[in-house]
Amino acid sequence: MKKKLVSLLLVSAMALGTFAGCGSKGEAGQPAGTEGGDAAAGTEQAPAEEEKKDVSLTVWSPQEDQDTGWLSQQCDAFNEAHPNWNITFEYGVCPEGEAKDTVKNDVEGSADVYMLANDNIPDLATVNGLAEIGGSYLEDLKATNSESIVASVTYNDAVLAFPFTSNTWFMYYDKSVFSEDDIKSLDTMLEKGKVSFPLTNSWYIAAFYAANGCTLFGDGTDEAAGIDFGGEKATAVTDYLVDLAANKNFINDADGAGMSGLRDGSVNAIFSGTWDSASVKEALGDNMGVAALPSVNIGGNEGTLKSFMGSKAVGVNPNADDMEVAMALAAYLAGTDAQKAHYDMRGILPSDTTIDVSSDAIAQAVANVMTDTSMVQPLVSKMGQYWSPAENMGKAIIAGEVTHDNAAEKTEEMNTAMNTDVAE
Repeated sequence: MKKKLVSLLLVSAMALGTFAGCGSKGEAGQPAGTEGGDAAAGTEQAPAEEEKKDVSLTVWSPQEDQDTGWLSQQCDAFNEAHPNWNITFEYGVCPEGEAKDTVKNDVEGSADVYMLANDNIPDLATVNGLAEIGGSYLEDLKATNSESIVASVTYNDAVLAFPFTSNTWFMYYDKSVFSEDDIKSLDTMLEKGKVSFPLTNSWYIAAFYAANGCTLFGDGTDEAAGIDFGGEKATAVTDYLVDLAANKNFINDADGAGMSGLRDGSVNAIFSGTWDSASVKEALGDNMGVAALPSVNIGGNEGTLKSFMGSKAVGVNPNADDMEVAMALAAYLAGTDAQKAHYDMRGILPSDTTIDVSSDAIAQAVANVMTDTSMVQPLVSKMGQYWSPAENMGKAIIAGEVTHDNAAEKTEEMNTAMNTDVAE
């Protein structure tokens, strides 16, 4: 068995698994079902006395999926559904957003199956860290996910991971402080209560620039168009953010300041995602409000904040010792039953459109974000040039290093850095 990364905490779990009549698989990286029989369709049935196949799989997930028992429960259920595989699982901790950095360090020694944020896909594809999905797996994936979610895991015309949830952010607010009319405008909210926003986080700060017409790679797919975070429209945003940072009712959400403030009442609104739903509910109780993003008035122009929209997914390492089993497990971990359990245990909204969560206020807010207040997070290689300059701008604004006097200059410096190859 290939060597595993020793930097991750691994926990071994032995379980008897199954393989009830799955079809044969092709070359490494091709899913079961592309040739031969397909277990889901019942086209081929394994002999009753078929000898069990010993398999060892390493699976990486965020710590929370292991603390709640979600991962081990799903793997146990997978075993029960496939009695002709004898599987040994090793579990490792790796947050979705860190998958690309961890896997790139040692692709062959990384997990067979792992979770990732979809913006990691270009980097992982570059190092051959993701197997392409095809056959009946791809058909099922497309049948149970929206076109935008499928697009979020598609790179160079290939689907490279199984999505299990959308990945975006929205607004939580205290209904005892803000009315439904108040939350339509960030500027109105800042007049009535304390608002915390992660301005020094590059995943969030883009929302203000996008609200005033700045773009990333055109519609998000035109790499040659580059990043347009310059000119008067972008300078106006920087000027707005300088004033925002100085506003007595604004708190930069760093190091948990927003959530801490919700708990003690010093903050009345934060911007985050589904992962914080339980904590916000605990802090606000019946006063928890959830909504898509508000409008902002930048230089006299009314616009709407726009969050990045992507997904979280399960990927398969092309170097897996047993691609057939690894691909089947990845599909299962992103399947309907696993997504339902993820929702019940952690509040992770399902991407599977066959699961009804219409009565969930957070689900409705996410749906509104996806249709009205979001932009697709670009899956182009040069997107990597965006993150550091954006983060540096936010930090400089909070530190008071960016002022109205130098806003234009600092904005152009940011835009230049975003459009400069980091290798240069």
